[in-house]
Amino acid sequence: MNGLRVIPAWRHGQECLYVCLTDGRNVAWYDREAARVNLLSEDRREDVLDVLGPFLTGPVTVGPPPVPTPAELARLTLHPDDDLAPNRPGEALLIALDRDPGPAHLLRPDPRRRALAAEEIVGAALDRLEEGGWHTLHSIPLPGGDRVHHLAIGPAGLFCVHALYARKQRVRVAHPMVAVGRREPRPLLRAVRAGADRASHALTAEVHAVLAVVGPAGLDAPAPPRGVRVLRGTDLAGLARLGGVLKPADVEALHAMARDRHTWLRV
Repeated sequence: MNGLRVIPAWRHGQECLYVCLTDGRNVAWYDREAARVNLLSEDRREDVLDVLGPFLTGPVTVGPPPVPTPAELARLTLHPDDDLAPNRPGEALLIALDRDPGPAHLLRPDPRRRALAAEEIVGAALDRLEEGGWHTLHSIPLPGGDRVHHLAIGPAGLFCVHALYARKQRVRVAHPMVAVGRREPRPLLRAVRAGADRASHALTAEVHAVLAVVGPAGLDAPAPPRGVRVLRGTDLAGLARLGGVLKPADVEALHAMARDRHTWLRV
């Protein structure tokens, strides 16, 4: 017996197998996702591999833990109150509805709930890009009470995405105006572009503006709007097929900067 035991646990959202001494101290951990055994003590290499033998599912890399990147260090030192990454799609609306649900007897649904539904649908679509090397932040607060609905950061660049609820309604786009159903047109594209400009200023990087229209019966845009992509919510996966602009390290660094609440205080 080598005095080691294997304990399963979760680390950064992934299951890991920790190798511990009898007093509870760690000497190594096996990251299945990365196929890597991280050794804290090279002296116990053989003992660690022996006790992990039944759990190893294929070839693995064995060595000391990798040195954290600057982005990882920034994340580790970020205070939880300043970290925007845990925000849910529509976080601000969820908080507002929790504080003031509004009357339950209204004939027309609360417009905040429709807006929330749009942000949740768009947010879920953007979160699915994560497997392709993307990160998405939701409901980023801006000075003055404004906010960015979603910020998607990936190989194709940065995209400031505004969600618009339009279920079973025809949407007409004539820059800068957007009309939903029978409602009066409003200059929504200016606001979407302004949000992207503020994000670009905060991150010192080019940020593309996107209007994501959720559930429209039709989408009429005779001429492509200037400076704003107009997409159906179901077409957001197409962002992943755009040409590569950012390297993985750039994506991680921009995500680390964007998730810090202080980044957005002066835009």
